[in-house]
Amino acid sequence: MRMDLMSGYKGVVGLLVGNDNSSNEDRYVERLLDRISNGKLPDDRRNAIAELQGVVLENEAFQLAFGAMGFPIMLSVLKEERDDVEMVRGALETLVSALTPINHAKGSSNEVQPALMNTDLLSREADCISLLLSLLEEDDFYVRYYTLQILTALLTNSPQRLQEAILTIPRGITRLMDMLMDREVIRNEALLLLTHLTREAEEIQKILVFEGAFEKIFGIIKEEGNSDGGVVVQDCLELLNNLLRSNASNQVLLRETVGLDSLVLILKLRGSSFTFNQQKTINLLSALETIKLLLKGGSESDPGKDMNKQANKTTLVQKKVLEHLLILGVESQWVPVAIRCAAMQCIGDLIVGDSKNRDLLAGKVLGEEPQVEPALNSILRILLRTSNMQEFIAADYILKSFCEKNADGQSMLASTLIPQPYSMNHAFLEDDVSMSFGSMLLHGLTLGENGDLEISCRAASVLSHILKDHLQCKEKVLQIEIEAAPMQSLGALEPLMHRMVKYLAIASSMKSQVGKFSTSENSYVQAIILKLLITWLADCPSAVQCFLDARPHLTYLLELVSNLSETVCIRGFAAVVLGECVIYNKSTDSGKDAFAIVDAISQKIGLSSYFLKFDEMQKSSIFVSVKSSLTYQSFTRSSTSSMVDIEDVDDNDLSEKKNLDHPILSSILDSNFVNLVKSLEADIREQIVEVFSRPKMKVAVVPAELEQRSDESDAEYIKRMKSFVEKQCSEIQDLVLRNATLAEDLAKTGSTLQPEQKGSGGSDRIQIETLRRDLQEASQRLEKLKEERAKVESEAIMYRNLAGKTEADLRSLSDAYNSLEQANLQLENEVKALKREGHSTFPDVEAIKSEAREEAQKESEAELNDLLVCLGQEQSKVDKLSARLLELGEDVDKLLEGIGDEAGAAGDEDEEDDE
Repeated sequence: MRMDLMSGYKGVVGLLVGNDNSSNEDRYVERLLDRISNGKLPDDRRNAIAELQGVVLENEAFQLAFGAMGFPIMLSVLKEERDDVEMVRGALETLVSALTPINHAKGSSNEVQPALMNTDLLSREADCISLLLSLLEEDDFYVRYYTLQILTALLTNSPQRLQEAILTIPRGITRLMDMLMDREVIRNEALLLLTHLTREAEEIQKILVFEGAFEKIFGIIKEEGNSDGGVVVQDCLELLNNLLRSNASNQVLLRETVGLDSLVLILKLRGSSFTFNQQKTINLLSALETIKLLLKGGSESDPGKDMNKQANKTTLVQKKVLEHLLILGVESQWVPVAIRCAAMQCIGDLIVGDSKNRDLLAGKVLGEEPQVEPALNSILRILLRTSNMQEFIAADYILKSFCEKNADGQSMLASTLIPQPYSMNHAFLEDDVSMSFGSMLLHGLTLGENGDLEISCRAASVLSHILKDHLQCKEKVLQIEIEAAPMQSLGALEPLMHRMVKYLAIASSMKSQVGKFSTSENSYVQAIILKLLITWLADCPSAVQCFLDARPHLTYLLELVSNLSETVCIRGFAAVVLGECVIYNKSTDSGKDAFAIVDAISQKIGLSSYFLKFDEMQKSSIFVSVKSSLTYQSFTRSSTSSMVDIEDVDDNDLSEKKNLDHPILSSILDSNFVNLVKSLEADIREQIVEVFSRPKMKVAVVPAELEQRSDESDAEYIKRMKSFVEKQCSEIQDLVLRNATLAEDLAKTGSTLQPEQKGSGGSDRIQIETLRRDLQEASQRLEKLKEERAKVESEAIMYRNLAGKTEADLRSLSDAYNSLEQANLQLENEVKALKREGHSTFPDVEAIKSEAREEAQKESEAELNDLLVCLGQEQSKVDKLSARLLELGEDVDKLLEGIGDEAGAAGDEDEEDDE
């Protein structure tokens, strides 16, 4: 059976690898396997294994051939030759070679990879995993080492199948855990194996924890030197993170058994030089990922997630983790940027939604006398000064987490917003050490005056966190006035909001110029400033009033919404700001009230086009990709090379896609802001419908008909006035109802019909618009009918062609049938003719039979005569012999007695033998 299987695989190498000599490799491997399985001399079998291991290690064709037929034989060697350590070792080494990819030049991704195929084949062998696990108990070092390598290769390519198999084997995981206490090489190999084994396998994670995994992991980390250790520390932390990721019960066990001291100790920097190599950076990043997992608390579906998260936060703060994170992320600027970003992200997670931790951060001071300053000030300086976009995002995340649902903290930061003289506003950021948080923030906000829009937009992002959902802060910041440049406005003051709108316009105008900033940078500058305006105007009529105090602001926004060269998010955000000017507008000024804004939108943009901006924004990639919090990628050996260096977004690539939003927006725009925009959109649509549904203004109109006639009594006058008022009320109600219906239809369906303009002759306008709509609907129906007619005509042509084709096919079939009929008739005529001439053409069968019978009879008669002659000769010989015997005095009859019976018996025996 096994040889049939082997023969069935012959030629597989040639089929998959494309080697014409592949059958030679198949035969060569088959001969070696035959020597291994059927050889009589142990040395010959060992030599065959060594030879097989050598060719499989270096040639993919031999790998493929071995995978097709060699696994059952190797496994039988492992089962039956356990006492022959050298042979078992050779078999295991051969299996390792068969599962190891050969690193030749990269070919096509569709090429066959024999190592992967062999991994899959071996994992399907019955009892393979249990056999390998049993080998871990052998005394020989190389047997255990090669076995771990084989299991790791199987886990890498077939994880689920192996995880399920190991769970069903008694003490399977216990044997693997015992390897962590083995010699260093085997321990390190076991770490890799357990790392692969615990990925997305919750049951195995729990078993490992109960087997004492935490104690062994931290023991190895301490032995290797914590963060200063090598790749083994990275493997330990990766295994630790696998055990903690989305597993609240394991986090509780870690906190309550081993504790978090060993974890915090890894973050502690040692020595005076604080040198960082790549491996130390990776180790610290892995440890910070562990902190992140603990601050997350578990999976989203875990009911005890929040309680566990809070317990983890409390324990970490007690272990002084905040101090270590501040040193790594804020205070020590010589730390690699990747570590700084990860540490600041952990600080944000530590303080979000936790008032005690927020207050703790607010009270922290960094630096040494006399250069000490609050930690929040240092974070703000990093945010404003860094040249790395990811570091800006991380610092902004801390300040956003600090302000989230923290009214007292927002008020505290807003109270420090004190304007500085013009000369101070334009000082370098290096001179701001003594500034308060608010003064530093205002300093950054006003640097846009010198063209440094990027710093201004970063400061605007921080200001939006301070103002979010805090009416008092919004009112306070509205009172801030910035001193303009002396040469521009003779030192006049302008509100901070107006300055921000000015920077927004500057960023828009710079898109068409070749300036300091690229298109993509201007894109996110505009988006962040618009985000500030949206946050500021929300639920704040005073802010709306301040925004509309400058008439060019409304004109600019209308142009921004309708500017097709802007990105989808820019147009959408500008549309939201316009909508806020409608729903939060309390002005009674005819030029600034909600009616005026809606009229301006309908005239300059059109309501249908305006509402379309919201739909486009909601479908944009930025809105779809926004996540509730920053995401972190796990660190593995295969991914660390791309994670150590955090690179900024390549603006050169983005410049080729001018209408795409900057990818940084997916990090800056959190889910709370997206939800705010969605709720504002619904309110804006509803408010615009309401504006269309009520009179624009109350005006007392006294036409001549209202005067009492001289010949009219008071009763008649009152009756006439009552009838007049009833008629007017009916007309007004009808107009209002029709107007509201039009606006509502437009808001819901995005009709292309422009809404009616307010003014005199309302009834005529409604009739005109109604007729226009009817005409448009008729035109649309006509277009649909034309499309349907064209479709029917095309289908008719298609069916006509099909019918013609079918008719031609039938005609061809008919011609073929007629040809067959003629050929058949011709053949029948030929057969008949042949039958009529049969006597001369065909032989007489009966005559031939008679002639053959006569010849056979003649031959048999001749043979019979010959036989009779022979018998006569034999009879004469018998007579002569009888006469001679009589002469000699013998009794002939007695001698001949029984001769016939013996001949008969001999004949019977011959017949039995034949049978």
